[in-house]
Amino acid sequence: PRPQEAERLRLSSLSSRDSRDQQSAGRVRPSRRFAFALRGFKFVPMTPAPAPSVIRKRRDFLAANKGLRVARPGFVLLARPNGLDDSPMRFGITVTKKIGNAVVRNRMKRRFRELLRAELPAHGLAGHDHVLIGRDGGVERDFTQLREELRAALTRAREGKGDPPRKRNPGKRHPGRKDPKR
Repeated sequence: PRPQEAERLRLSSLSSRDSRDQQSAGRVRPSRRFAFALRGFKFVPMTPAPAPSVIRKRRDFLAANKGLRVARPGFVLLARPNGLDDSPMRFGITVTKKIGNAVVRNRMKRRFRELLRAELPAHGLAGHDHVLIGRDGGVERDFTQLREELRAALTRAREGKGDPPRKRNPGKRHPGRKDPKR
């Protein structure tokens, strides 16, 4: 056989696992490369900040609504101690149909989710539930502006400086109806 064919035959005789081991010998896999920090001459594993978990139950959202409330132009932040044993940080997102159709609401939720995952580990309140309620102008706002507003809201919540509770108007339960008895 010609030299090229001999090399091809040799490579095909190796199992796929052997060829992967030969290819990756002497280098760190990309997924592990970012999990280590260079300190001195050896690699030491980094300890990542614990990722906040997601609030999924309605009762947890209702409980957070009784906590501290900080309003910003793009969202309202609700924060309340969750009372769990290991004191994890949790977050939830709510965007009502008043904001827009499903496309608009999902875009807003994606932006909020990314904001919370980036900012909560560093600036969030440990052992608290954080809920973001989307407001009308939240979709059009610049992402860096939303980030700064979230940091300011978390700082106010940490200091215990919340906004006053919403004023409810009990006479207007059905804004579309003329006669509430029908």
